[in-house]
Amino acid sequence: MTPALRTARLELRPLTPGDAPFLLRILNDPDFVRFVGDRGVRTVEQAGEYLRERMLEPFARDGYGQFLVRVAATGEAAGTCGLLKRDALDDVDLGFAFLPAFRGRGYAREAAAAVLEHARDDLGIPRVVAITAPDNDRSARLLEQLGLRFERTVQLEPGGTALRLFVPAADAGSAGPGAPGTAAGGSPRAGELG
Repeated sequence: MTPALRTARLELRPLTPGDAPFLLRILNDPDFVRFVGDRGVRTVEQAGEYLRERMLEPFARDGYGQFLVRVAATGEAAGTCGLLKRDALDDVDLGFAFLPAFRGRGYAREAAAAVLEHARDDLGIPRVVAITAPDNDRSARLLEQLGLRFERTVQLEPGGTALRLFVPAADAGSAGPGAPGTAAGGSPRAGELG
């Protein structure tokens, strides 16, 4: 069982089927749709299916996935943050999404730092990367605050949108121009959270 994580202000626990109504709000937030993509989830039932197939299954398969992030003082669900393993990336990547009312308070940075520490110390994952949409400067700044640096663009699928790949600062620049996934493209967007 994956443990809950705690920070000074936040509680992070693995998502559960009961989180479908909250996930519906996240997936339909205009910024999520803009920077990550429209997942076509419009009902609580669809959110439950998405949650089971895309967010709960990775915990069972990989031992990690997305956490629900709650504000410890109020118990309010603020967002999601966790680890993803995408077929198109060699490394595990960090994903996060927060509702508008909880942005600009440092919650995403605090949650992401806890997840990165969990990956390294508890899971033994030595390298975690992140991707962002090309115009998601706010997430890019957050990743830089966490010690990641832009390395190159990648595509998650042939003909897909060119996404910015951020790697640990010590590794930045290690991949050359012929590295896998360096082509540009322009179809459906993907980004922080699958």
